[in-house]
Amino acid sequence: MFLDLRDLTMHVRLDGPADAPPLVLLHSLGTDLRVWDPQANILARSFRVARPDLRGHGLTDVPPGPYSIDGMARDVLALLDTLDLPHVHVAGLSIGGMVAQVLAAQAPDRVASLVLCDTAMAIPPPELWRGRAATVRGHGMAAIADAVLARWVTPGFARTPEARGLLSMLLRTAPEGYAGAAEAIAAADLTETTRGLRMPALVLVGEHDEATPRTSAEVLRDAIPGAELKMIMGAAHIPTLERPNAVAEAILGFLSVDAECGARTADASHAMSASGDNHD
Repeated sequence: MFLDLRDLTMHVRLDGPADAPPLVLLHSLGTDLRVWDPQANILARSFRVARPDLRGHGLTDVPPGPYSIDGMARDVLALLDTLDLPHVHVAGLSIGGMVAQVLAAQAPDRVASLVLCDTAMAIPPPELWRGRAATVRGHGMAAIADAVLARWVTPGFARTPEARGLLSMLLRTAPEGYAGAAEAIAAADLTETTRGLRMPALVLVGEHDEATPRTSAEVLRDAIPGAELKMIMGAAHIPTLERPNAVAEAILGFLSVDAECGARTADASHAMSASGDNHD
């Protein structure tokens, strides 16, 4: 569906029972809501799953950049208002995880828990992101595609149909949308923001992630009191596609013991065994 929010029209997909606990999934830079497809298919059995295309991505409007993490979080907050979702779980991948951190700070009474996947409070160096923004504005997405994919997935996975689909997703991203969001990453340091968070949090990181490595994940975990850290073995920066079952299992396990939003899923192992996903 498409919704008018603030200064843009946002594309969002809703799955799962309308009366189930709501869970928002936020995608990474240069992808769209489909990067969460494997998990959404499982999570929607127990949750009302909302997946927006972030500003400048997918089928959402592409305003001129630069963007900001704060502004992208306000987009998501406006989405929650429009969908009448007063209390949600939020999971974010890469820039989606940065947006999730700021959203939780903007509306702490509305975010029941956080899953922060392959993300950080800052992703240096800023010159890298500004350089990518300039490159795609001048030469299009193909100019960075191979280098980006090499950081997203492990070499073995890069030869799979899923990786080719991921590359296609990147190439179809609007250059201005990618550039605007890259500039948001360049300017972001969420250290003080994230240290103020006081909700249950799970930090996930791919074993081979070089963009946001384990050291960054440990710093993020330590910034949020009581946060947990789990490594996704055999994955790089986009484990949602490279190790989909492991990510879904981690999220279900975390949410099943978090009682802040009422009833939780009681059949995580059944959902995993019935998923038919054999990439792990």
